[in-house]
Amino acid sequence: MPDRTTRTATPDRSGRPLPSALPRASSAWREGDPVGRRRFVDLGALDLEAGGRLPDVRLAYETWGTPAPDGSNAVLVLHALTGDSHVTGDAGPGHPTPGWWSTLVGPGAPIDTDRWYVVAPNVLGGCQGSTGPSSPAPDGRPWGGRFPQVTVRDQVAAELRLAEALGIGSWALVVGASMGGQRALEWAVTAPHRVRRLAAIATTAQTSGDQIASFHTQLTALAADPRFRGGDYYDAPDGEGPHVGLGLARQIAHQTYRSAAELDARFGRVPQGGEEPLEGGRFAVQSYLDHHGDKLARRFDANTYAVLTRSMITHDLGRDRGGVEAALATITADTLVVAVDSDRLFLPEQSARIAAGVPGARPLRTLRTPYGHDGFLIEHEQLGPMVRDHLAG
Repeated sequence: MPDRTTRTATPDRSGRPLPSALPRASSAWREGDPVGRRRFVDLGALDLEAGGRLPDVRLAYETWGTPAPDGSNAVLVLHALTGDSHVTGDAGPGHPTPGWWSTLVGPGAPIDTDRWYVVAPNVLGGCQGSTGPSSPAPDGRPWGGRFPQVTVRDQVAAELRLAEALGIGSWALVVGASMGGQRALEWAVTAPHRVRRLAAIATTAQTSGDQIASFHTQLTALAADPRFRGGDYYDAPDGEGPHVGLGLARQIAHQTYRSAAELDARFGRVPQGGEEPLEGGRFAVQSYLDHHGDKLARRFDANTYAVLTRSMITHDLGRDRGGVEAALATITADTLVVAVDSDRLFLPEQSARIAAGVPGARPLRTLRTPYGHDGFLIEHEQLGPMVRDHLAG
């Protein structure tokens, strides 16, 4: 395991301060790290949709609340690309960041953990305790670039086994946004008898050519970083991991997470404080993207970013099912679909397609926000009542 000590950095040639500690080659959770609230379940071998097999699959997950004796109050919450199982709660040992949806999940929240038993797994292929590229392969070394292709269906197949291990026959609600919404839809098609209510938020039933193009450029940015080393960088010293490639991939993605109007209104052409663009300095929006790229490189894993991005590229609810509309028509869950009006990642018309295709789905709901795709994380005053009412039936 690489040295995880921190070191002091110096300003770069422009005089801009650099972070005070070099980032680890990977911020994946590894054996020996603080466990925090995580629990683990070993699921055995998993045959994969694209071929091949993962011999030993483990999922990390967290729970809140108390299961009802008949299991009727279980809620499954599915995270997006760079999320994890820590949906709600404070930062602390094992959890460097607070819960990403604490406004929606917790005591007294729209998904009230005083009433509902909430389960949140870290996705298969993830980097926070579930089997993924940073996990040991059969030879004892991290899988790295050898980790096989996994699809959204593979991820749901693993989560189905988690439900069985927990003794949950059906979910009162399966809810997810963005990549988590893709898995929520797959749950409702793969196991309709196990999903009583469904909430698919800011997501799609099938990735489009435009989305594949954006995801491709992010994968290219990762692979172009010489420190990516084909995915085998886990023993690299601090500061020697693929942080440039991962940060660049995040910058590309972040432009789709926020709307053009919001970025222009918030930053416009204002220079970053103390910098002059005509002399090689940055505009404020460039500094903003640099910050988010560096922030992700310090808390995530580049291989996981690639594996999960590929799972979104191949996402197609209608594959081998007669097409998207035929697949949507098999969903029996009481379904809520929520679009974000300014979303330029998963467009509102993709949400409308889902709502139109699911028999008996409730009318499409829309978050009105300047914040783009990230509206599902920000607009809790709009989203919370929608989810609360849906869960209440």
